[in-house]
Amino acid sequence: MVVKTRKQSVKDQPSQSTEREKTQLGSPAQSVGKSRRGKEGKGSLSNLFQSKNGLFLGLIRNKLGLSTSAFIRITITLILAVIAGVLHWYHLSHLFENDRHFSHLSALEKEMAFRTEMGLYYSYFKTVIEAPSFLNGLYLIMNDRLTEYPLIINTLKRFNLYPEVVLASWYRIYTGTMDFFGVPTKMCWSINRGEGLDPVDSCEGMGDPAYFYVTFVFLLNGAMMSLFFIYGTYLSGSRLGGVVTVLCFFFNHGESTRVMWTPPLRESFSYPFLVLQMLLVTNILRTPNPSRNTMIALGVSTVFFMLPWQFAQFVLLTQVAALFASYILGYLSPSKMQSILVTHMISLGVCFLLMFGNSMLLTSFYASSLISIWGIIAVRERFSDAFRSRLLSWVMQGLAWVVSTVILKFVLSVVLGASDDAHISSLIKSKFTSYKDFDTMMYTCAAEFDFMEVETPLRYIKTLLLPINMLTVAFIAGKAIQDIYQNLRAEDTEPVKSQDGSEQILSKGVLVYHSLQLIAFAVLAVLIMRLKLFLTPHMCIMSSLICSRQLFGWVGEKFKLHMMVFAILSIMAMQGVANLQSQWAIMGEFSNLPQEELLEWIKDQTKPTAVFAGAMPTMASVKLSAGRPIVNHPHYEDAGLRERTKLVYAMYSRKPVEVVKNNLINLGVDYFILEDSWCTRRSRPGCSMPEIWDVEDSQNAGKVPLCTIMSRDSRPHFITVFQNSVYKVLKVPKAAKDSR
Repeated sequence: MVVKTRKQSVKDQPSQSTEREKTQLGSPAQSVGKSRRGKEGKGSLSNLFQSKNGLFLGLIRNKLGLSTSAFIRITITLILAVIAGVLHWYHLSHLFENDRHFSHLSALEKEMAFRTEMGLYYSYFKTVIEAPSFLNGLYLIMNDRLTEYPLIINTLKRFNLYPEVVLASWYRIYTGTMDFFGVPTKMCWSINRGEGLDPVDSCEGMGDPAYFYVTFVFLLNGAMMSLFFIYGTYLSGSRLGGVVTVLCFFFNHGESTRVMWTPPLRESFSYPFLVLQMLLVTNILRTPNPSRNTMIALGVSTVFFMLPWQFAQFVLLTQVAALFASYILGYLSPSKMQSILVTHMISLGVCFLLMFGNSMLLTSFYASSLISIWGIIAVRERFSDAFRSRLLSWVMQGLAWVVSTVILKFVLSVVLGASDDAHISSLIKSKFTSYKDFDTMMYTCAAEFDFMEVETPLRYIKTLLLPINMLTVAFIAGKAIQDIYQNLRAEDTEPVKSQDGSEQILSKGVLVYHSLQLIAFAVLAVLIMRLKLFLTPHMCIMSSLICSRQLFGWVGEKFKLHMMVFAILSIMAMQGVANLQSQWAIMGEFSNLPQEELLEWIKDQTKPTAVFAGAMPTMASVKLSAGRPIVNHPHYEDAGLRERTKLVYAMYSRKPVEVVKNNLINLGVDYFILEDSWCTRRSRPGCSMPEIWDVEDSQNAGKVPLCTIMSRDSRPHFITVFQNSVYKVLKVPKAAKDSR
């Protein structure tokens, strides 16, 4: 239980805890004056709007070249989209506040709430806003000396940090502007935490860095829901389809996103732009001759999707694969396919430059796939000449794409000397074989990287999401099979030549593409459970097609179709509302006193240059909140970092203590943070840290884990300098370190 007392000024010293008392910052007279001016301004603006309303709307309608009815329809659609976005923003903010009680946390507690990768990403936002100037902050993160001591790394190149850079610049502009005009940006409180704990300061408002950060994350994902409504409406040809999409997303919210629990993760910034990008792809597929502006918009949205998230390239690979399959089947013309490929290539090149030559982009399967498909389309006539059977030609084009993509990817990796994404190949290999190594098991032992759990499709069934998608895809597949059968029977015709002029073929091509994209997302989600964040939202998009007269016009007139949709939504709502109520019932209050003690001890008792090593999630907190150099961190995608982490995690192996100690000395470590839970916890058989080490260190299997020995007594090799119920800090003796 906490007691929250508002402080008189954001600059005051912490006040003693008293009974809850709320007074406005500033004098009552000032508050009344501001309120009065606001009302007068609003009235004047309203009068101006009323007098110019008809003329203003008419100018917009004429500029867009729309009829009055079309303009009204678009306006209604946009209004409904905004409502959907606001509802989702409120929903996310509400869930996050309920789970963390974020408004009552101190600055340190807010930072501790950003665990693992989240804390690492947020630390760079903190670095930029606390620097003397924005450019100085940018220099600090581009010449980072803390994250992988003693290396100096460009974190903008390594960690996809453009969201933090942009938000930090906005924060500095916002606070600077408000300070210039003397407008308060936050309200601070004194929080009595009880249980003999000291009161802490807690601030709310956009002037608080953490509050500013998460607010923009939730606003962006609220805007994403607006896009979902527009997407569903456009795909189905009905605003009711947009409503179905939004309701399906809310009813399956826990399966669709995790932004409300993990705001700083890369997907929180990246995924909304994928929704925009796929909406543009849909428009391009449906339009006979897409405009240049549409292609530019596609390229920009692709850059915005790819730039914040290293995993985006794998999603774009599935998109390109789905488009290529649509091309092979005759639903996409060679010219349009090449235009899309060129746009993707340019976007990839822009990202490569903005990421300062990050080699993972050029050595990805995505980059190789773009080149391979371009080459196959360029020599398409030779495929037709070499393989008279159209079916055989299709098969050979698909086979050529797979083989050439794999070969080109590995050739580029060798030429550029890149091995950062080698663990991805190993991870895929482990899914289909018994192969396993240390790095692979670090992923597969985490539930989110395991196969999709059986409960997930059962939850889809309860909300009718899976049955609706199966029905929709079945109808689309039926129409596609008919087209394919007709094409195979007419071997002497060339179906591609007339495609761009056929509205029916274009419309079918959109549906085929979305079905293939759904299948690709389903494969990803089955292999790696975390990736259901792509599958579930796309299933919500596909659900909008139950309102499509193109697919379900056989039901009857529009009224009958709408009645059928409302009946389905009513059944969905039975479980969907229960899911929402379950989310709303989550009430928590973040507290991590052992880690708070650890971080306070580090700040008070160690030098700013002291180097730390330990579990990856804890290292992110040490860097963020204590500002100390670390040698390993949670961003596991770099080959060099994986090797460093392996050396650090030898503390949880059965290796001799001398070996582990020498590893830490060679890394320049001053303190090792030992956590017993990492030594004993086991997500499933074979997944405790000592068991993971047994895979590669079989010669020491059967021995007592070193972490168990150190938790009992660290002498004589290490000196225990701090200990509480969770953490034990082991100091590497200076004499040993000096003897290197």
